[in-house]
Amino acid sequence: MTKFILRWAINAIALYLAVLILPGLDLIGGLISLVWIALIFGLINALLRPLLKFLSCSLIILTLGLFTLVINTFLFWLTYVISQSFGLGLVIYEPIWWNAFLGALVVSIVSIIMSMFLKDELKR
Repeated sequence: MTKFILRWAINAIALYLAVLILPGLDLIGGLISLVWIALIFGLINALLRPLLKFLSCSLIILTLGLFTLVINTFLFWLTYVISQSFGLGLVIYEPIWWNAFLGALVVSIVSIIMSMFLKDELKR
């Protein structure tokens, strides 16, 4: 359970930093909205990422792993769509694909860095 909460916090911090850094993303609703969006993002990543990576394994190998950026962009966009349907405040401005790509890239980089620092806590 601690690993889940820690992963949830990492997602929330990564999403918050993406919103702060990128002008094409916005967060309406404050901290509570951020926590729910991080939960949605974590669930989408846990449920759909392995399936999408398995189905597109040949494309990932063919592009030397760069297709995972497309998968990350799609999952970030899907988080936006689901959060909008629940009335939560993640907003991606036009051009949506480009801003979702940059948001997914920032979230991935921040998550990797934070996971490296917290790898002992995540292994338990």
